[in-house]
Amino acid sequence: MMDDFLQFLREPIAQRSLLACVMIGFANGFVSGLVILKKSALQIGTLSCALLPGIAVAVLLFGLTRWSLLTGAVVAALLVGLGSLFVSRTSRLNQDTALSILHTTAFAAGFIVLVRLGLQQKIDDWLFGSIMSLSDSDLWIAFAISSVSVLILLLFRRPILICLFDPDIATTLGIPSRLISYGIFTLIILVLVSSLQAVGAFLTLGLLVGPAATVYLLTNKPAHLFWGGGIIGGLGSLLAFYLSFPLGWHLGATIILVLGVIFCTAYLYSSRCGLLKQRGKNSSQVQ
Repeated sequence: MMDDFLQFLREPIAQRSLLACVMIGFANGFVSGLVILKKSALQIGTLSCALLPGIAVAVLLFGLTRWSLLTGAVVAALLVGLGSLFVSRTSRLNQDTALSILHTTAFAAGFIVLVRLGLQQKIDDWLFGSIMSLSDSDLWIAFAISSVSVLILLLFRRPILICLFDPDIATTLGIPSRLISYGIFTLIILVLVSSLQAVGAFLTLGLLVGPAATVYLLTNKPAHLFWGGGIIGGLGSLLAFYLSFPLGWHLGATIILVLGVIFCTAYLYSSRCGLLKQRGKNSSQVQ
């Protein structure tokens, strides 16, 4: 088994997949700090389902190409995500309600289109990921999105954090809080799309929430959420790559499973707020 795995690592497809795991895992983990601070995990979960209708419409209009799939997913997520922001600002509905209506409607329409096009067999790849089918161009696209996203967060972290913690103070300081709010959503959507082929539309939520959520159990410092989330996302994805081949598991699902195990470990054993530590404190107080 080990010889087979070493032989597999010499293949270009394995090297692309390994690089994609680390790169996409780090970028998603880094940006997951935004999701945790914004407290928008459920919103991101619904957005991940909004990728499907964009893919369907893109295939219908431009055929089944990688660029059409990527463009369609980005446009759909932007329309649903930013559209929910617009609806919430121009009606009595909150963003969660608007997002729920828009994404379920879009998902239903996308599913009908894909079935009509006879692409049912492709749906699983888009929903659950197929990182082994990444091409060189896919890797470059993921690299570009990941690099730009991390760079933007590093350059504009201070105004972004001010807007997240206190929009009123941000406005007083002359920071365009509404523009930054739209920008944050756009950034998250781009990173979401970059991981679509790696872990699929349904599993991207775990990659965009799990790493920073784990760090949040270990520290109170916002800066640590970004770098810590990136490290956990990258190393967790790397570990999943080395586990999935000998175990015969789906790589995308293994990435999310590994990140989930890391989160559960922090939840139980965190020295700051771990469940077992809290129970130990409560027991000592009772005694």
